[in-house]
Amino acid sequence: MNQAQNSTMWRYWGKAKPADANDGDRYHLLPFHSLDVAACGWVLMSDDYPWAKKISESLGIPAAQFRRIFTFFLALHDLGKFARGFQSQVTGLSDDLVAPVAGYSYKNEKLRHDSMGFLLWLDGEELQAVFSEHFGSERIYKNKQLKIWFEIVTGHHGKPPQVRGDVASAFFHRDDIKAATDFASEVISRWLLPEDLKIFEDKTVEKKLKEQSWLLAGLAVLADWQGSNQTYFPYRARPLAFSDYWNDYAVPSAINALEQAGLSPRPVTEFKDIRQLFPFISKPTPLQRYAIEQPLSDKPQLFILEDVTGAGKTEAALTLVSRLMNKGLADGLYVALPTMATANAMYARMSQCYQSLYQANQQPSLVLAHGATHLSESFMKSVDHQPKDNNYSPDEMSASSYCNSWIADSRKKSLLADVGVGTVDQALLAILPSKHQSLRVLGLGRKILLVDEVHAYDHYMRTLLVTLLKLHASQGGSAILLSATLPAEMKQEFVKAYAEGAVCSEPSLQSQAYPLATHLTCNTGDVAADESPLETRAEVKRNVQVVRKNDTNEVFDVIRDAVQRGQCVCWIRNTVDDARQSYSELKEALSDTDASLHLFHSRFAMIDRQKIENDVLAWYGKESNESMRKGRVLIATQVVEQSLDLDADVLISDLAPVDLLLQRAGRLHRHVRDSRGNILKMEGGVDATVDRRSAPTFFVHSPKPVEDAGVDWLSSLRGTQAVYGDVGVLWRSAKVLFQNVAFRMPDDARYLIESVYGPEPGIEPGSASIGKTGKTTRIATPEALADLSVQVEGKQLCHVSTARLNALKIEKGYCSGSSDSGWYEETSVPTRLSDQSASVVLVRKDDSGRWQPYAQGMTNAWDMSALQVRDYKWDAASKEIPAALQRDMAALKELHPALRWHELLPLDGELSAWYSPVLGWCK
Repeated sequence: MNQAQNSTMWRYWGKAKPADANDGDRYHLLPFHSLDVAACGWVLMSDDYPWAKKISESLGIPAAQFRRIFTFFLALHDLGKFARGFQSQVTGLSDDLVAPVAGYSYKNEKLRHDSMGFLLWLDGEELQAVFSEHFGSERIYKNKQLKIWFEIVTGHHGKPPQVRGDVASAFFHRDDIKAATDFASEVISRWLLPEDLKIFEDKTVEKKLKEQSWLLAGLAVLADWQGSNQTYFPYRARPLAFSDYWNDYAVPSAINALEQAGLSPRPVTEFKDIRQLFPFISKPTPLQRYAIEQPLSDKPQLFILEDVTGAGKTEAALTLVSRLMNKGLADGLYVALPTMATANAMYARMSQCYQSLYQANQQPSLVLAHGATHLSESFMKSVDHQPKDNNYSPDEMSASSYCNSWIADSRKKSLLADVGVGTVDQALLAILPSKHQSLRVLGLGRKILLVDEVHAYDHYMRTLLVTLLKLHASQGGSAILLSATLPAEMKQEFVKAYAEGAVCSEPSLQSQAYPLATHLTCNTGDVAADESPLETRAEVKRNVQVVRKNDTNEVFDVIRDAVQRGQCVCWIRNTVDDARQSYSELKEALSDTDASLHLFHSRFAMIDRQKIENDVLAWYGKESNESMRKGRVLIATQVVEQSLDLDADVLISDLAPVDLLLQRAGRLHRHVRDSRGNILKMEGGVDATVDRRSAPTFFVHSPKPVEDAGVDWLSSLRGTQAVYGDVGVLWRSAKVLFQNVAFRMPDDARYLIESVYGPEPGIEPGSASIGKTGKTTRIATPEALADLSVQVEGKQLCHVSTARLNALKIEKGYCSGSSDSGWYEETSVPTRLSDQSASVVLVRKDDSGRWQPYAQGMTNAWDMSALQVRDYKWDAASKEIPAALQRDMAALKELHPALRWHELLPLDGELSAWYSPVLGWCK
């Protein structure tokens, strides 16, 4: 044996099997596990994967040198496991291992093993001496770049190491420190070269390393997960020379494991024509023509596309995605939507075209973030059902256990797929102090971030989105933002964030044109902003009449009249409670008609929600015909507001902010039809650009926007006030909409939006004609409502402050100091303030009395049994679950790792009344 083999380092285990395991070696020596993880990092930084080239170019060092340095530090990721308290967790494995020592007990320790490893660097003079000896520097302990590297690799359990004035001797016996330093010395001598010292002393590299530390931390987690997989890295309890183990076992196993994981980028197809993606397009819209022809740079870039509903924004965006991927700027795509319903609709559209982004022989993965399909089979097989390691403590899962449960949750694995579709929340968690956020950064790192309906977020979420854009730009990512109704102030905020992340100057946007495409490219500190006014296609140019309805009785009259004329109706209500109440009242009011009444809101289990959504799309979608549409009445909430291809003959909406009203109006006469509701096609000389139905009329349920409106002006729509908050915005929306009998699209879109959201001081109500050119300012608000708006604006500023407090300080890099409030499990870090809710999975007993998912027999049955419930409603309901059933639910969570992030509702006895497949959540 050489010196390394004689060292006490071989008396420490790195992985241990549960007590009931009896196959092969019971434990895996710590040096071997460390080399397993390092080997995974070595392979991930090969030419078969995209990260080494990207990160080394960003750091300004050769790729081979960066690969060597990253692998070296990964080998040190588990130095904290040399601590005697950690080793004493599992006893009786072998007499060859170190024995417990009094005073060192892991369950009583303040630090986890990952943080102990970081502490060993900060306070371990012996470890620092090893570095000093190899590098010839006595001040190595002050090297900030080494500190960043240790934070990256010792944060491999999902959060940066947490050290608060602790000393290493409190956790490590002197023999432990000797073993750890022997191991570090062996690793240094095998990987680092003398020229690496210059890199560690380069202040420019130090700054850039902070920027890249978020991505590197994600790679460290991924390497640890793959290197902890017993399927590819079987346990070995007998020492072996490092070089032999590395060459004969670690590297070949890492290659095999990562090949099976399917994480290497797939070759993209060469973009030639938009019909590659969308064969049904015979003539591109002006926006789509822009996406085909706009010159692209070789640098990351931002696009903001503004056009009316139905102008083909999604197709234009995916055309840009294909072209950007052809430029080598991305390997995949994540599409972020505001709601689950819009994500469902986008998933259906993406499933028809995403494979066209890649070469024909590829099998790219597509994942819906809240459950509808799984990640690529190869990746699932690489982590599914792997043997579990012994957990480190009741509150500290092993890497393989956490990997299994994390990947089992489809919302998370969507960011690791080639193409992911989901709510924006999953992307926002990348900039919140949520456990394993670095994996989300990794998932987004080589993807284009496509955010649809980017206007649809409140101040809290918008502030988080700004931070996400800044981070994405700093990681060299490109982004595309889509909106039909984007206020100028919000657009400037997004542009500023992206420019800051790309480290270039902020451009000042000037164009008031609509439709408009904005293109931002940053290059070595300089910025180019191109604003291109566009036409829109003839079919979506129209005049929409606006009629106000004062109360629900008037709305009922409109619905009854439409049903008698054989039309289909959609009424968009602002709250679930209002929608359910109107549904119940209309069942009675329309009982003597041939109406078919339906309810659609967000509080349905996924299996029921998807059925309702599919039915609604069939009845109201583009391919629906006269017989399918006749007498249909849909009572819905905001779930149909955006990204759903619905076409109503008669559309009614509760009052909402003007940008959302314009979105809703896009569901009125969306497609060109004949007078009976059948789709018109260009054949036999028929003009398929002119709708044959009566003039589109948008009914808005709203009080009259009187000039002397008082604080109770919106009392008839209290739910609306609770949802949207700022009564001033709602009053201005009503004022600008009702002061004319109709509005024109797209001509009036910018004026309508800026009259509500534009800068103060506003013009006097009614003093400007619709279609005013130039910059529009906000219309004046009645004094009483303005005072209410000031109060709301105060709350909004608080929400902005809360978002800034919650968001990571990305400029500080991956470290505990990047969060002001600590690091938490994902369920404890809100992506939304306005709708804080719990994910509830419905369960029920089968014929044999066993608990099964509500959607029993379905693919992804647990995902399909989930729904979102307001926190306060769940808190109240959960108190009524008997203790015996609570114990059953706890046992079910233990049995199914995917349920770790959910609440469980047993539909048993009286509890069954809490949920209905027709009404949704009833509690």
